[in-house]
Amino acid sequence: MKLSVLVLITALAVGLSIGLVNFHFQGSWYYLLISFGISFVTSFLVFYYLLEKYIYGKIKLIYKLIHNLKLGKDLKEALGEYVSSDPINDVEQEVKEWAGAKKREIELLKKQEQFRREFLSNVSHEFKTPLFAIQGYIETLQDCIADDPETAIKFLKKAENNVERLSYLINDLDSISKLETGEIPINFQKFDFVVLAKEVMDSLEDRAMANKIKLSFKDKYTGPTIVFADKEKIRQVMINLIQNSIKYGNENGATAIKIFELHDQFLIEVTDNGIGIEEKHLNRLFERFYRIDSHRSRKEGGTGLGLAIVKHILEAHQQTISVRSTPNIGTTFAFTLEKANQNDLLK
Repeated sequence: MKLSVLVLITALAVGLSIGLVNFHFQGSWYYLLISFGISFVTSFLVFYYLLEKYIYGKIKLIYKLIHNLKLGKDLKEALGEYVSSDPINDVEQEVKEWAGAKKREIELLKKQEQFRREFLSNVSHEFKTPLFAIQGYIETLQDCIADDPETAIKFLKKAENNVERLSYLINDLDSISKLETGEIPINFQKFDFVVLAKEVMDSLEDRAMANKIKLSFKDKYTGPTIVFADKEKIRQVMINLIQNSIKYGNENGATAIKIFELHDQFLIEVTDNGIGIEEKHLNRLFERFYRIDSHRSRKEGGTGLGLAIVKHILEAHQQTISVRSTPNIGTTFAFTLEKANQNDLLK
């Protein structure tokens, strides 16, 4: 309700009350109208001045602050010229919206705090495991290096493997950090994705054979699949996804790559018929260090950062990745890549 309407109603009520009281004692309509007119005008002017100066003006200031701060302006800008025509109603709505936004922000901060705690706990655990192992191997080496050289060499090799694991872990964390801050540039170029995928499959063939898993394209491709992306970053994406499918695949299983042509993108799917993933894990699958089967993952030697790196690389390309899976049936990772400009290909 606007201030003028509010004051008018109040003044009418006061004027009518005084007029009726006067009529009761005087019994004259003339004095009723005179007292009503004087009290109405006086009440309107006094109430309007007092409400405007001491209440309404402050409400307008509060409304301006809330409205402009919601728009992301700083305090100086928030004290600007914007004025609502009906701040009493508007301030209620603005406060409700602002309170809702702050509630969502607090919930998000709580989730981020929980993620931070889990992340620090996971980082601590991932570093402690190889460090304690190295410490134990070095202590054993000190005891047997002179009396049992063969055992010493064996433990030295194990210590070396754990140092390599630490190195991989640090490099992966560094890669994610740089991808998040944009320190690693994305070098876009045109290349044939099919050729790249075959190169990755050839490089991982021995590992796949050791796990009795067959790597293949699901369909035959007669033409090139030219994409516009960072070739080496996409190579890393394919290596991580295929390694993941090998790690969680079943013996005599298969991993297949399939490409779908969309309007201005290609959709690439990496599908396996491995152990699958329960639905409750899918939303967290791309988090750092998130593992479904911690024992098996560490046995395979992974850092728990592969899928997080994949997600960050694709987000740096302004592309998306998704996953669908059914336990004991298999898992499919699907991501998009931008098509190369056809006009450039004809040059």
